[in-house]
Amino acid sequence: MSFQFNFKIEDTVSSPGECEVNLSKPTSTMEDKDVQPEDLNDSKQIQGSENSDSGHHCSSCVTTDAMSSCKPAIEHPIPTDLSSVLENKILESSSGLQFVNVSVVEMTLSNSDVRKEDIVNKSIKSHSDLISGVYEGGMKIWECTFDLIRYFESEEVDFENKSVLDLGCGAGLLGIFSLKHKAKVVHFQDYNSTVIEEITIPNTLVNCDFDNVTENMDSEPTGKRTKTLDAEQGMLSKCRFFSGEWSSFTQLMKNQVPPIKYDIILTSETIYNTSYYNALHEVLQNLLADDGIIYLASKSHYFGVGGGVHLFENFIKEKKLFNIHSLKMNNDGLQRILLRLDFKRSP
Repeated sequence: MSFQFNFKIEDTVSSPGECEVNLSKPTSTMEDKDVQPEDLNDSKQIQGSENSDSGHHCSSCVTTDAMSSCKPAIEHPIPTDLSSVLENKILESSSGLQFVNVSVVEMTLSNSDVRKEDIVNKSIKSHSDLISGVYEGGMKIWECTFDLIRYFESEEVDFENKSVLDLGCGAGLLGIFSLKHKAKVVHFQDYNSTVIEEITIPNTLVNCDFDNVTENMDSEPTGKRTKTLDAEQGMLSKCRFFSGEWSSFTQLMKNQVPPIKYDIILTSETIYNTSYYNALHEVLQNLLADDGIIYLASKSHYFGVGGGVHLFENFIKEKKLFNIHSLKMNNDGLQRILLRLDFKRSP
């Protein structure tokens, strides 16, 4: 049994002095984003109107009230009993990747006595797929994620021995793809801890050790898993998972010894609102290695919110720090564009 929530997303644009916390997806209704049925992937949970690969953006924490709404970045340890991660989960697949059915996760969380952030019930109560500073829409998968995956496959992008950040990861499929293609290290970041624990980590697990984990899985969740896997072995040992807003995450990585830099940063549909460009730029500026590459996927424009590729390109050019290149344009349904960024070189 599964079902699909269909929430209205409310616009929440903070004033310059507030902590601007939001998801890496447009804060608008389906009609605002002009998403047509043909834009959606054939999987039930791959959506153009709801949010999966959500990041988080806190460009300025000035007042006490503003700071209280910012979610500090934390690292999530990989559970010791990995078999328990997949309890009450149903798997789906697309583009050669496995991922949990989000509708079942939502149903389980909505009925749970221990709700953690309680993001599903709060979203239902508010009739919104976004509650700024509470739930940042990380429960769905966007079609731009699969645009990037198809590009990586067709262009045979090299991830071998690279350190990778999946920024605003949601389901984590971009990071998982790089992991399966021999990345040395993959870090996953999303705003909500619930998304990391209930979606990102399970998705990473089933793709790292899928044969072992799913040996005894039925088509319906049974709550029973007989495999206990060793997190210190295999691909999962290359992964770290983080939640919290972007500025806090940037500082957390800078405070590591040595400070962490990434060869490749992957991010999908994180430029929906111009109010968050400074925070995104801060992450990229501070965490990308000198010779690193950023792959970014976006719709050309987000109706009702105002962000999009053209405005982001202008923003990047004004900052004069990154080169920005258009890699591919997809014109089926809403126009979607893949971008590559790297640091400008000194003359």
